[in-house]
Amino acid sequence: MMWGQKRYHSLDYELKKTYGGKIYKLSLDGGMTCPNRDGTLGRGGCIFCSEGGSGDFAEGLKSSVTEQIEAAKKRIAPKLSGSEQVGYIAYFQSYTNTYAPVSYLRELFTQALMHPDIVLLSIATRPDCIDEEILALLAELQQIKPIWIELGLQTMHEETSHFIRRGYPLSVFENCVNKLAALHIPVIVHIILGLPKETKHDMLKTVEYISSLPLHGVKLQLLHILKGTELGHLYENGAFTEVLSLEEYVDLLIQCLELLPEDVIIHRLTGDGPKQLLLAPLWSSNKKLVLNSINHRLKELNTWQGKRYGKVD
Repeated sequence: MMWGQKRYHSLDYELKKTYGGKIYKLSLDGGMTCPNRDGTLGRGGCIFCSEGGSGDFAEGLKSSVTEQIEAAKKRIAPKLSGSEQVGYIAYFQSYTNTYAPVSYLRELFTQALMHPDIVLLSIATRPDCIDEEILALLAELQQIKPIWIELGLQTMHEETSHFIRRGYPLSVFENCVNKLAALHIPVIVHIILGLPKETKHDMLKTVEYISSLPLHGVKLQLLHILKGTELGHLYENGAFTEVLSLEEYVDLLIQCLELLPEDVIIHRLTGDGPKQLLLAPLWSSNKKLVLNSINHRLKELNTWQGKRYGKVD
């Protein structure tokens, strides 16, 4: 099946189909931290997480959400053509964006939702930071405009999750996904490909696992090893040296796509960490090359052959 000009169900295709024009994501800062940083679960975050809390490209915290939205719009304005219809997603990206009192979250998110140029709200958070009170708030807010929740699973494997200091078991993630689905709140799950000690089989098992859940979308993220992170220190000290090559990543990514149901939207195929912080893999700094390599390989397959690799044994 073809989705527009692409051989996978892309976010761009879905947004254009839904809204009739180009939709841009504005990365915002909600001024929160994370239980993996403030001492509740640990200090320093997950071992791959930069000081920016995965929000290195987000707007800096300003006096209001509205000011952040306007600043982000100005930053991406040079990308826009004068004739295209434009809308925006308010994306609270940095750290854990439900890790605050409900009264604070209601004010923060309502301000974003009420902005006339915002078509939906996307909230990046952890499944162990969504309780019944927050679920009730999300159900309330989605009556204003659509809401997405983005959850960083990274891996289904408990041994790896302990190594990266994720801080919650798989059962917590699955329970959260099912509760959000019961409220008809779309869930996007983040998966990292290339985590130390994981084989290709391990990574494909994670993708197969999430394929069984009621998900709206998935972000497939290449592992970036960044300076200043604990993972970066381990890499620089030789604790592990193997990282995926571009060719290995492209092949693995296509196998992941073929395991995912056709209705699951692909929100990301790779990702690019801050170039000034990137230790490895260095080829990932050329995002255009990576995306072209993926699209070229998909084109070589000629037509979409979903489930070509079948079930992972």
